[in-house]
Amino acid sequence: METVGRICEGNNRLGFHSGDLGMAQKKSIAAPKRKLWARFFDRSEVPLAVYAALFVTMALLWIFQNLHPDVTLGFFTELMGAAFTLFIIDTLLVRSKLKRWKIVQEHVDYLIARDVNRLRDGLAVRAFAFDPVITAASNEEQLGAVREQRAILLSEMEEKSPEELVSILSTENLFTEDTSCYLDEKASALWNVFNMRYSEYMDPELVSTLIRLHTHIKDLDGHIRQYARAARFPEDSSYYKTVGLCGASVSIREILKMVNELKRKGYSETARIVSS
Repeated sequence: METVGRICEGNNRLGFHSGDLGMAQKKSIAAPKRKLWARFFDRSEVPLAVYAALFVTMALLWIFQNLHPDVTLGFFTELMGAAFTLFIIDTLLVRSKLKRWKIVQEHVDYLIARDVNRLRDGLAVRAFAFDPVITAASNEEQLGAVREQRAILLSEMEEKSPEELVSILSTENLFTEDTSCYLDEKASALWNVFNMRYSEYMDPELVSTLIRLHTHIKDLDGHIRQYARAARFPEDSSYYKTVGLCGASVSIREILKMVNELKRKGYSETARIVSS
């Protein structure tokens, strides 16, 4: 493991980072507050260029009204009426869509939180052989105790470097076909969330985080398959195991950063076990 760790450290110094998409990984999920007019034009069904063309034309007509007062005033009035009508219709459409989004937003947030929680649980068990100590009496207390122990473990692992993770990872649990299928399932679940009908109303930073999380999950799956090639090519098994382990440590660290950040933002919830 020490040899693998040194190789991983050397690769990282040379810039060989798994899943490096050139994107800032430390972006906050919470979107900055924007002015009302900026949010309106973001959600508007009418291109901003249409509004701009109308107001520019109206400004020109106002400037040159002395040349043909009756004609320019008539055109100006018509354009003002058209702009006002367009604005009212657009506002009603935006409000209608926002109303529909409010109806489904709670469930969409629950889907994201549930998938993130399941991914955190899967990482803890498969990557770090998480085995919680359960001493509480009631089911609710047991669930809370397990979540707390898991949160402590994943927070500690997030602080580790990829080289340190190499010697910590549970290779017998992580590098299996079952884990590969599990990661593919989690990646598909995330893909379905940010490609659903109402994803355009989701916070862009949240969607960006989910896309990056999906990418690193697929990268981790690829590293597991790379590690599995050691069994097919025994003469080069050391190479495939080293590459797979180094890549997996980097991907897992990036995934940990994102799922822990999502949890801090409130996106981690267990599946409901009691009917509402």
